[in-house]
Amino acid sequence: MKIEKAVVLAAGRGRRMRELTVDLPKPMIEVRGKPVLQHIVEGLRDAGLREFFFIVGYRGDAVQNFFGDGSRYKIAIQYATQVVQDGTGRVVDLARNFVENSPFILSYGDILVDPANYERIVDLADDSEAIITVKRGEDVTKGGAVFLNDEMELVDIREKSHPGEVESPWYNAGLYAFRPSIFDFTPRLRPSPRGEYELTDAICDLARSGKKVKALELAGDWADVRDPEILARLNQ
Repeated sequence: MKIEKAVVLAAGRGRRMRELTVDLPKPMIEVRGKPVLQHIVEGLRDAGLREFFFIVGYRGDAVQNFFGDGSRYKIAIQYATQVVQDGTGRVVDLARNFVENSPFILSYGDILVDPANYERIVDLADDSEAIITVKRGEDVTKGGAVFLNDEMELVDIREKSHPGEVESPWYNAGLYAFRPSIFDFTPRLRPSPRGEYELTDAICDLARSGKKVKALELAGDWADVRDPEILARLNQ
């Protein structure tokens, strides 16, 4: 089934960006002459997605003023505001009415991928409930270490482990495809040791319920635009 709806999480300030995010949320920082969010929107649009739901928060006006209703990009954009910055888990519930009964893509607003990957993730197989994207060779202490079985199906995710604590070749790449069944699991979340509601906990619960969560290894360039050093490298 081809997916036509996208939910984009664009609420974060990105404190590690320091003065760069005084007036802008992190997803609006420019990489190669365009906001990160514009790269994401254009990549998803070119893969056939037409309905977008932006969840904004810190300086959300900057996102809305830039993208408007989406008509300039030949898409339709709706907005919701994350009032409390309490992680990626509960915030997805804001998209429940937008999603209705449709499968959808979820992208973090600070993740850049080779656009060819969007074409690969919009096809959600009938026997799969979700897709989680992964990359090899990333530092799992900076994000999620992903554990898979031999069929590339999700077994577990460990968030921001300490050095040497876990070993996995797979890193959570921050781009997903879901069926609406994910909303059966997000309301049950409890705060993680970091005090946040983690979307990855809901995804693990989905997999443990017997539903198939497939992993897709991304090809080509990938970047989590998380600090000034990575930003400078991307803009060289």
